[in-house]
Amino acid sequence: MTAPRRSMDLRKVVLADEQATLELGAELAGLLAAADGFGGDAVVFLRGELGAGKTTLVRGILRAFGFRGAVKSPTYTLLEPYDEYSVYHFDFYRILDSRELEFIGIDEHMAGASIKLIEWPERAGAHLPGPDLEVALFVKGEGRCAEIRVRSGTLATACALGGERARDAACAVGRQQ
Repeated sequence: MTAPRRSMDLRKVVLADEQATLELGAELAGLLAAADGFGGDAVVFLRGELGAGKTTLVRGILRAFGFRGAVKSPTYTLLEPYDEYSVYHFDFYRILDSRELEFIGIDEHMAGASIKLIEWPERAGAHLPGPDLEVALFVKGEGRCAEIRVRSGTLATACALGGERARDAACAVGRQQ
């Protein structure tokens, strides 16, 4: 796998409620869609304790792509595919040994052109490439705080040159702390 990518940008966003988390997911989906040359291929690491809002953020991303069904955490299945959108939602919380990932064909999933949304990436060991985007969520009172790091040159270019929607998504629509 590739070496970890250097952090290019850090934004902190206050998320007052679930709706704000869904909106941030939609904004990030806009960034992923706006990155020309990206080819619909991205690795997004989602970090945060249980209940921090990772799956809610994924729901916001999927809703922005047009998915209207139920979005559930793949905690027990490890993978929830959304093939019609080329999006794969992974949850490695229950992984005790990263070699377990070989049973779900992790290398093939990582090699395919798709958006890979990965919860608990630290449990996958060396099976994952470095992220293009990393989002860490923290419980903060009744709401949440998100730290967003752009780690891909392609995404950074989209932030700088990709038009208002892409810049807004990467910069979390000016709700920086």
